[in-house]
Amino acid sequence: MVLHTPGSTPLPHFGRRTMLRVMLAGAGVAATGGLLSACGGGSGSGGDSKVVTFGNNLSDQVPKDAITAALKGFEGQSGGLSVTINTKQHEQYQEQINNYLQGKPDDVLAWFAGYRMRFFADQGLTGDLSDLWGKVGGNYSDALKQASTGSDGKQYFVPFTQYPWGMFYRKSVWQERGYAIPKTLDELVALSTKMQSDGLNPIAFAQKQGWPAMGTFDQLNFRTNGYQFHVDLLAGKEDWQDKRVKDVFDTWKRLLPFHQENALGREWQEAAQSLQQKKSGMYLLGSFLGQQFPDAEKDDLDFFPFPEINPAHGTDTVEAPIDGYMMAKKPGNSEGALKLLEYLSTAEPQLTYLKSDSSVVATNQKADTSGYNSLQKKAAEVIKGAKHITQFLDRDTDPAFASEAATNGLIAFIKDPNSVDSVLKGMADQAKNIFK
Repeated sequence: MVLHTPGSTPLPHFGRRTMLRVMLAGAGVAATGGLLSACGGGSGSGGDSKVVTFGNNLSDQVPKDAITAALKGFEGQSGGLSVTINTKQHEQYQEQINNYLQGKPDDVLAWFAGYRMRFFADQGLTGDLSDLWGKVGGNYSDALKQASTGSDGKQYFVPFTQYPWGMFYRKSVWQERGYAIPKTLDELVALSTKMQSDGLNPIAFAQKQGWPAMGTFDQLNFRTNGYQFHVDLLAGKEDWQDKRVKDVFDTWKRLLPFHQENALGREWQEAAQSLQQKKSGMYLLGSFLGQQFPDAEKDDLDFFPFPEINPAHGTDTVEAPIDGYMMAKKPGNSEGALKLLEYLSTAEPQLTYLKSDSSVVATNQKADTSGYNSLQKKAAEVIKGAKHITQFLDRDTDPAFASEAATNGLIAFIKDPNSVDSVLKGMADQAKNIFK
C-alpha cells in the first residue's frame, strides 16, 4: 500500500481574513492556483484504478498521524487498492475548498456535515452516496444521517468522528482551589472573578486563526436565544441588528475582561497550552484541545457544557461538529472511492483513529466504547443527551458569510467591544447581500 503525503509546505498560520485575500488573489490566476489541488487521479481524470486519492485537512501532527493509521487498515480489505494522501494546512483547505471542488479534487475528501456539506451538494459539486448509505446506514443514528443529507433528500457525506465544544478545565487545579462547576452565567462570572484574584487567566482565549471566537458566539447565542433562532440567524433568516443579537454581545462584553488578553496574536494551540500549564482556569473550545496535553495528563482534563443564560433554553443545545468524508462528483477511481468510504463508515478505522487521537469519539454507533478514556465517555454522554446539535458557525452558515462578515465582525468586536452597533450593522448589511 502506498501511503504518503506529497510535498506540501503549508502556508504560515494566517487568520481567515488574510487567508481569504490570499485565496482571492490566486483565484484570478487559476482555479486552484497550485495551492489546494488533487495529488493525481482525481475528478474524471481516468486515474490509476489501483489508487484512491484522499484529500486530507488534518494537518496538525496528532490527527494527521491518526488518519494515516486509520487508512493503513484499508489495504487488507480493498483487493489491492492503495491510498495516496494529499494533506493541506487546515485553514488553507477550508478557504480554498470551493475552487478545489470545481477543479480536479481527490477521489475522497475531508469535509464537515450539515450546512457546509449541503452547500456544495446543492451546487452539484460532490458525489451522491445514497446507494452507499443503503448499505452502511445501520452504522449511524438518525441525527447523523440527517446531518449527511442534502436538500434533495440524498446523502453526500460519511461521518467519521465527532467532538463536543464545552468549557474545559484541569480537575487537579479545580480540586486544589476548591472551584465548583458554574451552572449559570452569574456563577461563571463569580468563578472567573475568583480565578482572577488567584492569579489565573480565567478563560483562555485565542483568535489569531480567525475561527475560535465563532465558538464563543455560538454558545452565547443559543444559550441566550435558543437553537431555532441561532440556526435561523446563521441561515440568513434573522436580522443581525435584532435586539436579541445585541444582547448576546452585551453578555460577551461582560465576560471579555475574564478572557486571556491579546487573543488576536495567539493561536488556539498556545491557549490550550496555557490551560495545560495551569496558567488558565478554563478554555471554551472543542475537545480536540486534548491534543495539546501529554498522555499522562489527559485524565486530568474534564469539561462541562457552557452554563445556562436563559432558563427558557437551559443547556439543551450542544455544539458537536461532525467530521467525515465526501466523494468527488466525478472521481478518477469511483469504485475505489466507494470502497474506501464504506470502509471509513465502519467501527474499525474509527477506533484505529482514536488510538492516536483520543480527543474525539467515533460516529459508528456499533463502535466498542469500552476503551474510551474518561473524557471520551463524557463527550459521548453529553452529545447523546443533547436535545439539539449544532455544527459550528463556519459550518452552519454560508462560507462567504463565515469567511468575511463573521470573521471580520468578531475581530472588530474583540478589538473594540464598544463598537457593537457598527459591527452588527456591517454584518447585517453583508448578510442581506449574501443571503438573497
